[in-house]
Amino acid sequence: MAIWDKNEPTPPATSSNNNATAATSASAVPTPAARVSGNSKDESLIASGITIEGKITGKGSVRVAGKFKGDIHIDGDLNIDSAASVEGHVQGGQIAINGTLQGNIDNAKHVELKQGSSVTGDIKAGTLSVTAGARMRGNVEFGFTESK
Repeated sequence: MAIWDKNEPTPPATSSNNNATAATSASAVPTPAARVSGNSKDESLIASGITIEGKITGKGSVRVAGKFKGDIHIDGDLNIDSAASVEGHVQGGQIAINGTLQGNIDNAKHVELKQGSSVTGDIKAGTLSVTAGARMRGNVEFGFTESK
């Protein structure tokens, strides 16, 4: 059932009890918990206007909309938004770059360089897709699996 499902009965147009009408219309608005529960994965956000220096490690996903300086080593996905910048070494699952990355990408499952993105550094990934208008300066290795 969708959050905004209209299968609920609508209140009558004229009601002698205004409190009942207010309660019915208020119940149609989802609570904050109901809005968040539709999220299919855990994602941390570095919002636009925020600058952070340090190191990120973990199993979740990260979206950078601001500026981050340091290494990012995650098992989840990394998204770098169009006005965002990351300076440091990156490891992750699916990496989508719309903004700027200055540093190397290692052991990524898939890297996607979108239009307007800029990467200065080396990329080692299982697969790589590059959209027209993306820029990159460095070496690229993809499609190879290292045997031990």
